[in-house]
Amino acid sequence: MFFSIMSGGSMHSGLVGLLCLAIASAICCSSVGSSSNIMCLESERHALLQFKQGLVDKSNALASWENKKDCCKWRGIDCNNQTGHVITLDLSSSYDPYINSTKVPLIRGEISPSLLELPYLNYLDLSYNDFEGTMIPKFIGSLSQLKELKLAYANFSGPVPPQLGNLSDLHTLDLSFNDFEGMMIPKFIGSLSQLKELKLADANFSGPVPPQLGNLSNLHTLDLYGNEIVSSENLEWLSHLSSLRYLNMSWLNLSEAVNWPQSLSKLTLLTELQLSVSYLPDVNLRSLSFINSSTSLQLLDLSWNSLINSSIFYWIANVSSNFVHIDLRYNILEGPIPDVFTSMLSLVTLDLSVNQLEGGIPKGFQNLCSLESLTLWHNQLSENIEDSVKTLSCAENTLETLNLGSNRFWGSLPDLKHFSKLRELDLSWNQVNGSLPESVGQLSSLETLYLSGNSLSGVITEAHFLNLSRLQYLSLSGNHFSINLSSDWNPPFQLHWLYMSSLKVGPAFPKWILTQTNLTTLYLSNAGLSASLPNKFWDLFSGLEWLDLSMNQIHGKLPNLSSTSLLSLSLSSNLFSGALPSFSPMLQSLYLSNNTFSGPLSSLCATQYPNLEYLDISKNLLSGELPNCWMQFQELQVLNLGKNKLSGKISSSLGNIQGIVILRLHDNNFLGELPSLENCTRLLMVDLGNNNLSGKIPTWIGQSLTNLVILRLRSNEFNGIIPFSLCKLATIHVLDLSHNNISGALPHCFNNITALADDSRVGGLIVELVWKGIEIEFPNITGLRSINISSNYLIGKIPQSIANMTQLISLNLSRNNLMGKLPENFGNLKMLESLDLSRNQISGKIPASFASLNFLSVLDLSYNNLSGRIPTSTQLQSFDASKYIGNLELCGPPLTPNCSRDGATQADDNKEHDKDGLISLGFFISVVLGFVTGFWMVCGSLLLKTSYRYAYFRFLDNAKDWIYVKTSVYKAKVRRTLQR
Repeated sequence: MFFSIMSGGSMHSGLVGLLCLAIASAICCSSVGSSSNIMCLESERHALLQFKQGLVDKSNALASWENKKDCCKWRGIDCNNQTGHVITLDLSSSYDPYINSTKVPLIRGEISPSLLELPYLNYLDLSYNDFEGTMIPKFIGSLSQLKELKLAYANFSGPVPPQLGNLSDLHTLDLSFNDFEGMMIPKFIGSLSQLKELKLADANFSGPVPPQLGNLSNLHTLDLYGNEIVSSENLEWLSHLSSLRYLNMSWLNLSEAVNWPQSLSKLTLLTELQLSVSYLPDVNLRSLSFINSSTSLQLLDLSWNSLINSSIFYWIANVSSNFVHIDLRYNILEGPIPDVFTSMLSLVTLDLSVNQLEGGIPKGFQNLCSLESLTLWHNQLSENIEDSVKTLSCAENTLETLNLGSNRFWGSLPDLKHFSKLRELDLSWNQVNGSLPESVGQLSSLETLYLSGNSLSGVITEAHFLNLSRLQYLSLSGNHFSINLSSDWNPPFQLHWLYMSSLKVGPAFPKWILTQTNLTTLYLSNAGLSASLPNKFWDLFSGLEWLDLSMNQIHGKLPNLSSTSLLSLSLSSNLFSGALPSFSPMLQSLYLSNNTFSGPLSSLCATQYPNLEYLDISKNLLSGELPNCWMQFQELQVLNLGKNKLSGKISSSLGNIQGIVILRLHDNNFLGELPSLENCTRLLMVDLGNNNLSGKIPTWIGQSLTNLVILRLRSNEFNGIIPFSLCKLATIHVLDLSHNNISGALPHCFNNITALADDSRVGGLIVELVWKGIEIEFPNITGLRSINISSNYLIGKIPQSIANMTQLISLNLSRNNLMGKLPENFGNLKMLESLDLSRNQISGKIPASFASLNFLSVLDLSYNNLSGRIPTSTQLQSFDASKYIGNLELCGPPLTPNCSRDGATQADDNKEHDKDGLISLGFFISVVLGFVTGFWMVCGSLLLKTSYRYAYFRFLDNAKDWIYVKTSVYKAKVRRTLQR
């Protein structure tokens, strides 16, 4: 009974509990349902529609913004679940103009002030759109609830409105990648005390960083990257940003901020520091104390500065031991790498490339067991490569990138098979020798293998590539390998880049390369190829962008290449023939020199080449006139058509290539006057030598082409005087006007030529010069200063000012009509190695200062009117006598053994001297007096005495008769003798 009662009571209690639970659930569900049904306010929906009306939405990004729909469900809109107020407006696009410049941004247009009807808006993001260079609207400063304002990549310009300083609750401000037209970073930003994230990267700000930014004590992210004309002379304000975790001031000018290490050391929470290209001053950091140094710093980028002092390594070691990434590339760090990395057990990437570091890899690297990338490229490191690899043994299971290229590592390449994760191996341009271990073929993760420019030898077989299925980039050029790959070998990889220049892979084109249809870069220069290219070559490699087959003996004709993807094509020094085809319109460089291409250049006009920068078709058999389409080659920097058979006048449209730097039309048959090139102000080299050009040398050469390094007009028919404007060519290295019809005097301002010449811009300039009597090609004119105006009709004196050209190496004024005395200070030309003044009418003595020309190796003063003693010096007496011949009054070694007295004539020195001294001046006087006396004694007596005269002539008549009779008798006797 009791049990029954209790059982009934329990059931009743359970029913009551279930009922309460059901009621509670209903209330809860009702509450939730009512909350989820809250729609946006009508006034705010209307404000958003007004905002949309001011926008251009070609991408249809705002299609969901329709009149009858709840605006809380529109794209980019979030509302408060309780009140329905719009709190978020996010119309940012994923479009990045630095990655994809062709994609259209989501929206354009103007920002309507209707946004003020959204009083609870706390998040506004309009990034990656295009507001067409308008100013940031001032009314945004009245959106008082804003906490996040993101306007990056939105094409705003003009000054930042000071009204943004009213946004006192702002946590994030991102104005990056806009154009604020060189305005200063606004000081009012320093009053936004709640700011945690400030991004002003690449926004074209200028001037000093306002120290008011130091008031932002809550700031954890500061990005000022890319504002190149922003500077900061004192970084003391940085030390107040105690919450800072991310700092990027790359591309700012911090050249005066000598306190940068001290200020940065106080940022104890900093985890990422980027100061690349910041012109950091080089200071000695070992003497600094490192109180309050950060222990949290993980990423450090000080690349592309001018740091020299290796004490930076010690500063880094003291700042943190928790580094993950360190980048010090492109500095000028010298000396050995200090052994300060021992305790950096978390280090993953280290880049010290492009410095001047010496020695080997520090032993402390034995502890870097987490290392994934080590880049030491382009230093002066020198160590046995086996020792270097052994030092990195702890990273065998982690190392993915090992770049030791362009150093002086030596020795044999060790076994690398234990580095199983290696993806990139670059040992190029070192002094590594021996053979390539076959174990390289076991590195199954390898994607890049660069071994070019070493002394590696041995046989390359298929075993070296056995498991390299991921290999994409292979460079073996410039070694001594023998290639022994089967003709039917099918590689396990598909390469993108292949460099095998200066390796014998020919004579036939390797079939295995034809399987690499993904190639974009192929370099087989000087590879022993001597057959024609395979029939399907151009079809198989339709994706090729960079092709170099130069310095082979490949023959055949080129097909139409206009449908290819080529950016650079080099077929120089082969046996290609036929007409020039059309090339890819994307072409940037074309090198076809030293082949036998023939026909006209007209095919160049058939296709537009808007990106072509380098065009070299020299040393071929091209003929006809220059086409008149050069105005379409606006990017052309180098044009070399020399040594062909081109004729006619030089096209005037060449003057439209304003960016051209090198113009070579030498050794053709061009005629007429030189067209105007005065708009081509970037020209460094003009070579028109060995043509039939005529007219006067244009004055605009000196007036407009003031950057000229080489001007070569030799062997033409230019006439008239040398224009005085050429004196403005202060940076000239080579001036060659020889073998023309130039007349007049040398300009007295000639000393201005070469006055400012330096070698910073002469790299890659090749010129043919008559040097020391021989015409040779100079592949490098560094240090060269040469003037040649020989074989013209110059008159007058050599100006005194020419002796001020103290850097001159070669001067040739021979075969002119120059006269007068040599400048007394000629010896100031102390750098002269070659001097030719022969076959002029120069008179007077050779100046004593000639004895100072200590570098002279070529001298010719022959056939002038020089007189007196040849100055004594080691150089002047070392030349052959023929270099002084033709100067009748010149004496002294090497022309004559001695001079009888200073200033004595030297006519006798060109004859055989009487060794006994009998033939002297007195001897000649005696002979003359004897002749005159004898003549008048005989002839005078005949004139004065008639009987003597009659007797004399009677004697002559009798003698004549006697000779006649005797001759006749003799002839008769001879005749009778012959008849017998």
